[in-house]
Parts: sequence; structure tokens; C-alpha cells
Amino acid sequence: MALAFDEFGRPFVIIKEQDQKVRLRGLDAQKANIASGMAVSRILRTSLGPKGMDKMLQSPDGDVTITNDGATILEQMDVDNQIAKLLVELSRSQDYEIGDGTTGVVVLAGALLEQAQKLLERGVHPIRVAEGYETASRIAVEHLEKIAQKFDFGVNNIEPLVQTCMTTLSSKIVNRCKRSLAEISVKAVLAVADLERKDVNLDLIKVEGKVGGKLEDTELIYGIVVDKEMSHPQMPKQIEDAKIAILTCPFEPPKPKTKHKVDVDTVEKFQTLRKQEHQYFDNMVQKCKGVGATLVICQWGFDDEANHLLMNRNLPAVRWVGGVELELIAIATGGRIVPRFEELTPEKLGKAGLVQEKAFGTTKDRMLYVEHCANSRAVTIFIRGGNKMMIEETKRSIHDALCVARNLIRNNSIVYGGGSSEISCSISVEAAADRYPGVEQYAIRAFADALDSVPMSLAENSGLQPIETLSAVKSQQIKENNPYCGIDCNDAGTNDMREQNVFETLIGKQQQILLATQVVKMILKIDDVISPSDF
Repeated sequence: MALAFDEFGRPFVIIKEQDQKVRLRGLDAQKANIASGMAVSRILRTSLGPKGMDKMLQSPDGDVTITNDGATILEQMDVDNQIAKLLVELSRSQDYEIGDGTTGVVVLAGALLEQAQKLLERGVHPIRVAEGYETASRIAVEHLEKIAQKFDFGVNNIEPLVQTCMTTLSSKIVNRCKRSLAEISVKAVLAVADLERKDVNLDLIKVEGKVGGKLEDTELIYGIVVDKEMSHPQMPKQIEDAKIAILTCPFEPPKPKTKHKVDVDTVEKFQTLRKQEHQYFDNMVQKCKGVGATLVICQWGFDDEANHLLMNRNLPAVRWVGGVELELIAIATGGRIVPRFEELTPEKLGKAGLVQEKAFGTTKDRMLYVEHCANSRAVTIFIRGGNKMMIEETKRSIHDALCVARNLIRNNSIVYGGGSSEISCSISVEAAADRYPGVEQYAIRAFADALDSVPMSLAENSGLQPIETLSAVKSQQIKENNPYCGIDCNDAGTNDMREQNVFETLIGKQQQILLATQVVKMILKIDDVISPSDF
């Protein structure tokens, strides 16, 4: 952008290809940005909470996704506007960091923008609004620390973890099986958790789905499920106390790197060549048998001759197993991945108590289960469901539940859900606003109003009278000094979230408030938008 002066010495701005650009400045730019941010948040408002609606999204190539997960909805929506893209990234960062609360964080950001718009119209400078929001978010995060409760869980006492995962799953399509799915998620996380370091590696939990059966058939397998079958139909379908050779080298004669040509002009030469090949295959199979392997899992394929030999030598094999699955099998069985036949030794074999091939329903689909492994640090959650969309949505729901269980192992503080923590923060931020003499106090009060939008949306989505319900709960919190009163979405007859067992993780809530405030501050500071015109 260059600055030039006219004959009277007045500066004017020259933008390259100025006639093809659209420019918004000052308050107009801020209003346009706020409007686009609010539009995105309005889409997600209706899918907040246990009674929230699902969204159906169709991709350009015709795939249909039905989901309730904020991050997924925004990922699949093709958003053009730059400010709307910021909100997509906001929910993505909440998803990466916490895994849950992706809808709430966008709803909160939209409410903050809405309140900021009212202040800007009254002539408050955007920077003062941003500073007020920053102060208010600090107060809210500190208040969350005060109302949070720690709870104890152990390997034998998993009930608190299950209750928290059930809260996460209650807003999903799978809420009729939330108890069993929450238990599966918690057991899976505890199986791979390192409780001393308070760390969980979610890569060790493989989530596999298969269409067919019903949601209740979903199971947790202490081992690995591979969507493959034995390479020969006559190989044994069940191997007990298996010793597994995990190979990344193909069962084929070696191919020279250089170009070559073999002239075979007599039958004898052909016989010799064939014999040599046969000998080569024989040696490979013999090496595997020699180290005591009773099952070969290979990353590459092998041709019919090798397959036939393996069958004859009574050595079951599985071919074309993916790299990630190979790694998980190696972790679970305590084996080593072997790149060359020469390096096969008995110590590198993995051990599993039971390897079996299972068939499903009337289809010809079969899967391989590797169970009772030497090291059960790798587990599989195997999901069944009526159709592909159901399975995909269940996978996303289970991912949220796994993340919540992981967060609780890292930090076992919880706050109560149902909008109770937001209402409590709103009351405390409102009270703190009186301590600030400047214009910021308006922004701090606006922040308190914005926090109320989450319980308000919850009430709205549950078919209750939003304003009436919210004011009743708020007055009850102030009267009883009880920060655990929330919106009774499930018609349980009580507003006390302790009795309803609705928990959320403290770090998840704090992250929501901090991330939403950061994004809103960023949007408020933009006062000039130069964009290419539409034509």
C-alpha cells in the first residue's frame, strides 16, 4: 500500500488494483466482522446440550455426515468469510487441546461479539472493550478454580470417571447407550494410562467400526482388531499361545535393482530357475518356522506359491496389514517389526494368548482378533451400528469421551455442568465490575451477560422458557449461595447438578473461556478489511 499526495498536500491511499478491491473501514469493518462471527455461532447454538439438534452436512462428492460435534460441523461447512474461519479454528483448537466443549466455545464467542456490538454502538472504543473482556476472563477463570471440586478415582473406583463421560455422551446421538459407552471409554483409557506420570497416549486406543449389529454390541477388546483375514481359507481360524513374526519384507524372490534380462532357451534352464525360486520360498518359510513362529503377519502381499507353501508347512499368515496396525500389534504383543528375514530371532517374536478370525452376520466379512497379549497397553474399541453415519458419529462421540477421561487423569478437578458454572461465573464477574472505575466496567458487565448465553441456549434447546428459567436459576444461586444450580434440561425435577451427576472438567471450561476471549479480542482489533471484490 503506497501513500501519495494531491496538489493540495492531502495524503490519499493507493492500493494496487484499487478498483478491484472492496474496502471496509472503522466501525463498519468491526460490525461486518461481528455479524459474520455471530452468524456462525447462531448455527451451533441449537446443537448445544443434551437436547441439542443434530446437523446434516453433505460434502461436494455426496457424502452425508450427521453430527452434533461442534468441531466436525465447522470443519465440514465450507466457510468463505475470514472471520468465520477464525471461529472454525477456535473450535478446532478446543478439540485438539481438550476434545470436548467445541460447541460451547463457539456459542460463548458469538455471545461476546454480540455484547461487544452493543458497546461499540454506544461509542466505547474497541480496545477498551477488549481490555475489559480480558480482565473479566481472568476473574471468571479464578472463580472456576474456587468452585471446582477434586474427586478421587482409582483403578477399582471408576464411577466418578464414568459419570463425567456420561455427561459428555448425553448430548450425542448415542445417549441411549451412554452408560455402556462411558464404561468402555474409561476402561480403555485406564488400560493405556500411565497413572504415575498422569499421562495417556490416545494413539494406543484404536477405534474400529463395522456396519451391522446394534449399538449395544459395541465392545472393548484388550488387544488389536485387524480388518484382514488369513491368507488361505484352509489355514486354522484360531491359534492359541501364538508367537507372531511381524514382517515388513515381502515373501518374494529378491528383484535386482538394475535392469536385467534372463534368456531361458532350454527346459533344463527353466527347471533350474523354478527350483531356485522354490528353494528361496522354502528358505523363507523355514526361517520363520525355525525361530518358532506360529503366525506370520506381513505388511506386503505374497503370491500363490508362497501362500501354498505356508499352508503346506502349517504356518498361518496374514498379508497386506497396514503400517499403523503393525505398530499397534508390535506394541500389544511385545514383538519387534523385522525388516529382513536374516534378522528374525526368537526374541523378536510377539506373544498373544489367542488369535482368532471372527465372521460377522451373513456377510463374508471377517476380522482378526489378537487378544490376551503380553503387553495389554494397546486396546481396541469395536463399534457396531445400523449404518455408516451412525458408526462415524459414535466414533466422534467416543473420541470426546476418551479425551474427557484423559483430561481427568491429568487433572482431577471438575465443575458442575448444566450451565451452573457459567451462571456462577457471571454472578461473580458482575460483582467484580463495581471495583473498576473506568469504561472497562461496561465491558466486564457485558462479559457477564455473555456468559449467561450458554445456560440460556441450554434452556431454549430443551424447550423451556429461556429467560424465565435462567432468572429463576440465577436467583436461586444467589439466594442459596449454591454454585451448583443449573438448567434442568432432562426434566429430572431438581436444579442441583450434584444430584443429577452432570460434571465437566475444570481445564475444559477454563480453556473455553480463555480461547473465546482471545478470539473475540482479535476480531475487535481489526478495523480495516481489504478484500478482493466478488466479480
